[in-house]
Amino acid sequence: MSAPLEKLLRDARIDLVLSRIEKDESVINEVIKHLENDIRSIKFNSIHVLGELGQKSAHAVSKIISCLEDDDWSICREAARSLGKIGNIAKEAISRLSVLLGDKEESIRKEAAIALGKIGNSTPESISSLIKALNDESDIVRTEVAKALGEIGADAYEAIPNLMNSLKDVSWAVRIASAQSISLIGKESIKTIPSLISALEDPDWRVRYRVVNTLAEVGEPAVPALLEVLKQKSSIIRKEALECLGEMKIPDPNIIKNISNLLTSNSEKVRGKAADALRSIGKEAVPALLKALEKASTKMKIIIISALGGIGTEAKAAIPTIINYLKIPEQGLEYIPSFINRIKRAFLAILKDPLRRKAFIRGELARALGKIGFDSEDSVYALELALNDPKSLVRREAALSLGKLGSHATSGIPSLIRALEDLNPDVRWRSSEALGKIGVKSEEVISGLNELIHDKCDYVCDSAINAIDSLTEE
Repeated sequence: MSAPLEKLLRDARIDLVLSRIEKDESVINEVIKHLENDIRSIKFNSIHVLGELGQKSAHAVSKIISCLEDDDWSICREAARSLGKIGNIAKEAISRLSVLLGDKEESIRKEAAIALGKIGNSTPESISSLIKALNDESDIVRTEVAKALGEIGADAYEAIPNLMNSLKDVSWAVRIASAQSISLIGKESIKTIPSLISALEDPDWRVRYRVVNTLAEVGEPAVPALLEVLKQKSSIIRKEALECLGEMKIPDPNIIKNISNLLTSNSEKVRGKAADALRSIGKEAVPALLKALEKASTKMKIIIISALGGIGTEAKAAIPTIINYLKIPEQGLEYIPSFINRIKRAFLAILKDPLRRKAFIRGELARALGKIGFDSEDSVYALELALNDPKSLVRREAALSLGKLGSHATSGIPSLIRALEDLNPDVRWRSSEALGKIGVKSEEVISGLNELIHDKCDYVCDSAINAIDSLTEE
């Protein structure tokens, strides 16, 4: 004979009660009746069972709400928890749960916040109460309040400024919950855009970081406001707006034009962010980057070239310009790896480029071709010439890029073999590495690599051995 329901509830046999309900849902009504039982354990476990049933307990909501008035704090807490589990159909509990956010018992405040988030149907009262509870003395409660606002979503947009303040909370858990909620609220409503835009100038980088991510998720509706921000004097807010536009990756001509205008900004950080944003946009931004390259300073040229390289193969339209900038007459002179010739070339290079500024630009150009120049014979040839550049850093980057091009750079093998005799160890290192990556096993390649096995630099020896192993393995 099965045990009476009352005994199962008193003994907290929740599993057996749920099993009985699964077989006969009319048992739910019996459980509801026990919400008025004078025995605490029976009442408590009845609330628990109804919460576990979720929306099947819809017709019990009003009675569970009445349990929120119970003098026993644990009964009140369990009622709040169960209402949250029942979810959005328990919206009539919102008013009372909002009041409980100010209860003296921490666990009740916590469960009330969780329940409000799960029910999700906001009211001016609930939003106001949750915003106020963001200043609760308990970090556990503040965490759950922040989460609840995020679960409510776009209707909680007025809480954005308060959640931004919570990003500076002493508790890491509160900061994480606040950051997540800002994103959840912000990306669902254009009403948040003005608040988010104003927060781009917040002195705390954590706030700005989260705002940038959220605006990027909002997407196109935020673009007009961000373009207006680009006109402001503050370099911080312009930099963050550029970050947003870059994250959005919208290839709109008007956006590209506004971003490219800042490639000549007085602020170095703004110029750098503008180049990064154009790189993120990709192929459509290549013409703007190439135009800016013409009059850019040395440092800015390097940043722009790096951005073109970052776009990758979609920036192939930039190859002719890059090759043109990379070539210099000295690359056509025969390179003889002797001490006297080395001194002569170094002396002439110093005269023409004493601070190595042009050499740094050529190095970046060579690096970019390694990312863009696949299927481009002109790129391979330009890199071959660069292997004869007076500056070793350019020769090193040329060898490295030929290796990145792999099998597309087979025509550059003879030049790489000659570069194995370069007096600079970094050039020998990258040249041997490139031969291994290109993957053509020939007598000339193996012979050249074997000459480096006993090189005076260990890393050159290792590179040559690795290349031989790569070429000779079956």
